Amino acid sequence: MSVLARSVGNAFRNKVRTAAVVAVLAVAIGLALAMLVANQAVGAKVQELNASVGTVLTVNPAGGQGFEGGGEPLTAAQAATAAAVPNVSAVVGTSSLRLRNAAAAAAQAAQTAQTGQGGPGNQTGQAGPGGQAAATLTTSLTAAVDAGTLGNRNQQANGTTGSTGTTRQPVRSLPITATGIGAEVDTTGKGLNITQGTGLGDYSAASTGALLGTTLAEKNNLSIGSTFTINDQTYTVTGLFDAGTAFGNNAVYITLPTAQTLAGTPGELSSMIVTVNSMDNVAAAKTALQAALGSDKADVTQGQNLQTAVSSLDSVKNISFIAFIAALGTAGLIILLIMVMLVRERRREIGVLKAIGAPNRTIGLQFVLEALVLAALGSAFGAAIASFASNGIASALISSNTSTGAATTGRGFPGGAGGAFQGGQRGPFGGASQLLNSVTASASPGVIAGGIAAVFGVAIIGALVPALLTARIRPIEVLRGE
Repeated sequence: MSVLARSVGNAFRNKVRTAAVVAVLAVAIGLALAMLVANQAVGAKVQELNASVGTVLTVNPAGGQGFEGGGEPLTAAQAATAAAVPNVSAVVGTSSLRLRNAAAAAAQAAQTAQTGQGGPGNQTGQAGPGGQAAATLTTSLTAAVDAGTLGNRNQQANGTTGSTGTTRQPVRSLPITATGIGAEVDTTGKGLNITQGTGLGDYSAASTGALLGTTLAEKNNLSIGSTFTINDQTYTVTGLFDAGTAFGNNAVYITLPTAQTLAGTPGELSSMIVTVNSMDNVAAAKTALQAALGSDKADVTQGQNLQTAVSSLDSVKNISFIAFIAALGTAGLIILLIMVMLVRERRREIGVLKAIGAPNRTIGLQFVLEALVLAALGSAFGAAIASFASNGIASALISSNTSTGAATTGRGFPGGAGGAFQGGQRGPFGGASQLLNSVTASASPGVIAGGIAAVFGVAIIGALVPALLTARIRPIEVLRGE
């Protein structure tokens, strides 16, 4: 009988014990493979974050952030200056607006006329993005997000005071974010995720085309080719985009010149999205940008939210790798212990084989092959476990490592630092949050094959130790004991 056939037969000599060993190995190997898959998925996500938004700098007017603050608006001339800075590969200007539903604005105007007080959000000349002044713009669109408790609470300071001195709190509607952009990117520097239709074509020219968030389009029963109005001007929906959040999808994208015309601020920018040619040059480009634009004219920021997200993902990556090594070591220890036990049980058999001339090498190979048979069975079931559990394990690791940052929130306004559109409050990871939450761990054949190869390596090491013990067994002592 060949060594391989004898090894396979020995592996199934005690079927109950074999089943128990394979079950324990399957759990250990499955956990190891799941951690390896999670590690690879998180590593890929870190690369995606760095590639998509890691080289992006945001330029805002000095002293201004979103619809708050002061300072002077940015200009097209400053955008040209930024584009000339070494290592800067692209500069995209934005102009952010707030649109109110025309019917709601009319109702507020009527209420204002009755009370003689300014209604919430109905003030002309209010501070616009980047500190620019902007008159209230009206639209036929209805916001896809209801104000709710938070919306009313955030606007409470702007309540209407009646003649009795009491503050009325009318039902409010949230404004719709409208952003003029000079290229097909969102405010984090990533390409727009257009789910239907097409982009706006030439983003440097005035246009009556518009891109709508999916939820905003659904709320208003609009589709590709439908029309709506902004300040009585008709616009056509050319495409729908998905920003990944409810607030981000309550938005409209139009070309930069169109937004500037609507705001009555030609040549002015709310913010600039500056893309650097590589991660290695981001720090130098940031310093050069700040010097070229002047610290009294512009604030150049690198997304701290992205750095927090990447740091959190790096922690998850390290944890998953350590867990992979621990689970792999556990599988090796299981194999070591079971093989030591088998060598002790088969002392008589080993003695007989050595007495009839079987070399130690052949006897040791028999135990190594038997360990590999058990490892192969455990790997087969472990791979199945990993394919089902890896995504859940990765999500749990990410959730546990990012929840500690969830308490750090700030007001989110379009055009703010980092340019992240968030609803009501900005999460700890800002514009990177939707990328962070979209980590998907799929058990690819390459990763599984690499993990199983590592398992086989550990199995060989675990089996070699007891296999070497066979050399210490003397046939005469075994036979004398019989």
